[in-house]
Amino acid sequence: MSGTSTASGLGWPEALPVPASMRAMLFRRFGPPDVLEQATVGTPRPGPGEVLVQVAAVGIGRLLDLTARAGNHPYATIEPPHILGADHAGTIAALGAGVDSVEVGDRVAVLPGVACGTCVYCADGRQEVCDALTVIGTHHPGAYAQYCVVPARNVHRVPDGITAAMAASLALLGPVAANQMTQAGLRAGQWVLVQGASSALGSTTAAYARYLGAKIISTSRSADKRAAMAAGADLVLDTNAPEFVKRVHEATGGRGVDIAVDNLGDPAVWDTTVDSLARGGTVVTSGAFLGGRVGIDLRRMYSDCHRIIGVRTGNPAAVAELWRQVENGFRAVVDRTFPIARAADAHRYMEDDNSLGRVALTVRPEDWDA
Repeated sequence: MSGTSTASGLGWPEALPVPASMRAMLFRRFGPPDVLEQATVGTPRPGPGEVLVQVAAVGIGRLLDLTARAGNHPYATIEPPHILGADHAGTIAALGAGVDSVEVGDRVAVLPGVACGTCVYCADGRQEVCDALTVIGTHHPGAYAQYCVVPARNVHRVPDGITAAMAASLALLGPVAANQMTQAGLRAGQWVLVQGASSALGSTTAAYARYLGAKIISTSRSADKRAAMAAGADLVLDTNAPEFVKRVHEATGGRGVDIAVDNLGDPAVWDTTVDSLARGGTVVTSGAFLGGRVGIDLRRMYSDCHRIIGVRTGNPAAVAELWRQVENGFRAVVDRTFPIARAADAHRYMEDDNSLGRVALTVRPEDWDA
């Protein structure tokens, strides 16, 4: 077992000699949160072009964690026993052959999408489109563990003063939000509608667009969550309100929004999203958590010059831009953290729809016995 200590009050472990075995939180069968259990497994070793990250914190995602654990992942086949954990942050503990971009002891955040690096899309900087894209924690052992092996090109040094939990919360969602706004062509002063803005990605997108100077309309079905989001938006609406579209147009001087982010995929919500668009407006989607099949009026789409853009994940340009904005002061919305020993409680908390923003697990040595 590792005898690492925690550096400073920010939750980052110091890099110490790598042990032969480590603790991991895994599941041996699909099912409810209680299938998560602690186990001792061999510590992975980095190969050429890879690094070993001593995990400090890891974000919890509905698709990548909750759905996968339940055995309902729609995009991947997972064979238990399996270690979850995609977007994470930690300290570089060891380097594989040929790695010179980081050093042992560096504090890094990990983008979990692993692209091939050689296809036409990767050559064009669009790794999110790569046909061979895989995901850490889904197709590879993840970061619900003391150590995780990742490609060196997937890590980014974290600026001083950032907690490990914040870095993990930004590691994936930040680049996705940055890619969303880049693809949509956001300009300061524009109106941005974020459907389901209480979710981890929705809250990050809303906060990021607002940080860049956009005017934000955030939505939620929950009255409590709408009240909590009020300080971070110009207008907060009930997704299902009968006069939803009217309120949007009133707020925007009759034009509608320039950009709408709809990661929900619910047909009824989708219709209000499109009805809320200004002429020349853009809908961005990075998920379809409540459905997936929606109606599109092509005559209206071309008449109003609307665009619909799918953004699967981040890419190197989005990662660089996100962390540049973090250095300038941008932060994600972190709801709360749980120690890794209470991973099942964290999953239950999210399944009960209690969260507003990102929920993360801390993976310090003491968090295994909490």
